[in-house]
Amino acid sequence: MNLGDNICFLKGVGDKRAKQLQRLEITTPLTLLQHYPRAYQDWQTHTTIAGAPIDTPCCVCATIDYAPVENCFRQGQSLFKTQATDSNGDKLGITIFNSAYAAKQLIEGQTYLFYGKISENFLMREMNSPQFLPPNEAKLHPVYPCTAGITSRQIETLVAAALPQVLGQITETLPEWVVKQYDLLTLQHAFVCIHQPKDQADINAARRRLAFDELFHLQLGLQKLRLGTQKQKAFAIQSEEINVFLRRLPFTPTNAQLRVTREAASDMQKQTPMHRLLQGDVGAGKTVVAAALLFATVQNGYQGAFLAPTEILARQHHHTLETLFGARIKPELLIGSTAAAEKKRIKSGLRTGSIPLVVGTHALLQDDVAFAKLALAVVDEQHRFGVRQRGNLERVNTQAASPHVLAMSATPIPRSLAMVIFGDLDISSLDELPPGRQPIETYVVQKSMRPRAYRYVAKHLDDGFQAYVVCPRVEDDTRSETASVKAFADELREHFLQGYSVGILHGKQSGKEKERVMRDFAAGTLQVLVATTVIEVGLDVPNAVIMVVENAEFFGLSQLHQLRGRVGRGAAKSTCILVSDSETQTSVDRLNLLRHNTDGFALAQADLETRGPGDFFGARQHGLPPFKMANLLTDTKLLEETKQAALLTLEARH
Repeated sequence: MNLGDNICFLKGVGDKRAKQLQRLEITTPLTLLQHYPRAYQDWQTHTTIAGAPIDTPCCVCATIDYAPVENCFRQGQSLFKTQATDSNGDKLGITIFNSAYAAKQLIEGQTYLFYGKISENFLMREMNSPQFLPPNEAKLHPVYPCTAGITSRQIETLVAAALPQVLGQITETLPEWVVKQYDLLTLQHAFVCIHQPKDQADINAARRRLAFDELFHLQLGLQKLRLGTQKQKAFAIQSEEINVFLRRLPFTPTNAQLRVTREAASDMQKQTPMHRLLQGDVGAGKTVVAAALLFATVQNGYQGAFLAPTEILARQHHHTLETLFGARIKPELLIGSTAAAEKKRIKSGLRTGSIPLVVGTHALLQDDVAFAKLALAVVDEQHRFGVRQRGNLERVNTQAASPHVLAMSATPIPRSLAMVIFGDLDISSLDELPPGRQPIETYVVQKSMRPRAYRYVAKHLDDGFQAYVVCPRVEDDTRSETASVKAFADELREHFLQGYSVGILHGKQSGKEKERVMRDFAAGTLQVLVATTVIEVGLDVPNAVIMVVENAEFFGLSQLHQLRGRVGRGAAKSTCILVSDSETQTSVDRLNLLRHNTDGFALAQADLETRGPGDFFGARQHGLPPFKMANLLTDTKLLEETKQAALLTLEARH
């Protein structure tokens, strides 16, 4: 049998089981071997019945005293009872539910290994629905992710059948020197040790090798991008004008703003393109840093571009730059709704170089947009564009030069995650908020407090302020208690906020509809905006001072922190109310962490620890690769090692 053959040809599979395995993405012997165990059961460490811990999985060796006896306790349901005796003479009650087949496997006088949790009653110790095997199976048994109709034990049997047939076909995926230098198992040995380990050392070594494989090939791709960038030519930007701009600001920049501006300015003085990610918490002043760099770019005689994910955000950045630059630089605005004649004028000016600075949306990425000498591209909310779309901006110069790129993100990301998602970028962090920014009061309330929360909202509306209400769903779903944007907006209009103007905003609306609603809210025409997380970025409405997040337990901490940042943008005191229907201690503790913490980086780390990297952004559409073995929370050292190995590998090839 070959690695790429259809799994249905493996002994013990067949067409029916092949369809079941397909639900686990197992279609060939190779994908079967890449379906790694999620845990292991220790059947080789036995305990006596008397010495076994209560309510903790353990393994005991005992002999069946008599064949299981069937008892009917409900119509169509039965249980089978027997007892077993260990070498010390202690008794263990065994109960099997609704499985005559399993009960028949227990033969009077035969000795078995029983694995499960032991409970205690006044007569004897008991084990309900134990797994059991003959004594010669005393070893570590893998526990696999399963699906309906397929058990972990069945997958273990299939792996045991496939390994000897295809193991010799597995070829090494790492350079030989990498395997030796980093003391790794060969790939063949790793597959054996992960599925059939002799001890914990085998498991650890196999996991390290397989995780190394995943991270190495990711790093190889990222470092290729980085090295490719280093071969490109860029316009060198002198930094004297940055100091001129900073001195003329009507406020004093923070030390963090000065530090990251210097980092970026140092990069831009070189003739290789800067590729830098600027991470900054909500309100940390990223736009001022970008403005300083754009100012220097234009004053050096080159062009700058500022790319934003939404029209409303592009308009806001355009207004901010107009305010900061005054009469010295006039930025243009190129967005989807720009009039055709105006678009034509702007595109012509960019091509000839007569327009030095443009702010825009995806409209800047169109094929007919070209620059005479684009030297700096600022990409706001970078994770909404990705490497490929960033690359579009790097190919628009009519001259043979690539622009420097400053990517910005208001989503603080733990270092290990940033190394993966933004591995082709250098990283700067704005970890200091400007003085005078008012803290946002945050409260966590149960659903019973909802009427009181909305009376508090109404009070603020009566005082002339505006409010956000955030819901996790768009359509009404009778199978779920989570709030629907449409249904909840109707409820607010009819009950809690009757008489106030309420609008809705969600991802299923057209682009024009979204822009219209956001424009109405920004203008104050709407008092309340009921929305999904589309408001996470792109809305800067100082008059909105209160936010209610419904079903807050469904959101990640980082996402809630981002949402909370939509208020507190003016001089008035702001409030965020997290309404949760969950009463579990874990959920309460998690939300209280947000209540008492305003540090986005600390919350991001807590999010990574509690939710895991796959759910960090609330979805997987942000480019995070699906790891089967690597763990971004615990494999930080491995990330560094694979980055080093990838760089050395690429250097050896050139």
